[in-house]
Amino acid sequence: MDNSKKHYILKGFNQVMEFRVFEFEGIAVDSVRASFTVRIDLALARKYGIRLQELPLLCKEVLDQTGEGDENRAFTYSEAQMCTHASDLSAREAAAKSRKATRRPAPVHVSAPWGSPQR
Repeated sequence: MDNSKKHYILKGFNQVMEFRVFEFEGIAVDSVRASFTVRIDLALARKYGIRLQELPLLCKEVLDQTGEGDENRAFTYSEAQMCTHASDLSAREAAAKSRKATRRPAPVHVSAPWGSPQR
C-alpha cells in the first residue's frame, strides 16, 4: 500500500433524482479526515452496462486520481469515464474468450459397466 496517498472509506450513498451520490471519508497521511462525494448518473450507467455493484469502486477510482493539492470535495463520474470503462471491460472479456481453449468432449467408449470383470 502506498503510504504517501490519501485513503478513502465508503460511508454510504444517497439517491438524488437519477443520481446515486456516494460519500467517502478521505484520510490523509497526517490522519486529517475530510468528506468527499462522487455522483453517478444511473441512467448513463445502465446505458453503458455498468452494474450497481461496480459503482462504489469506480467512484473510489475518481478520488484516487485527484491530486494532493486539489481542494475539490465533490466529483461526478462522467459519461466519458463510463464509456472508457465499458470499452475496457469489453476488451478484457474479448481477450478472455480468445484465451479460452475450446474443449472437446471426451470420446464415448461403449464397454462393460464399471466394475465388471474384463474378459
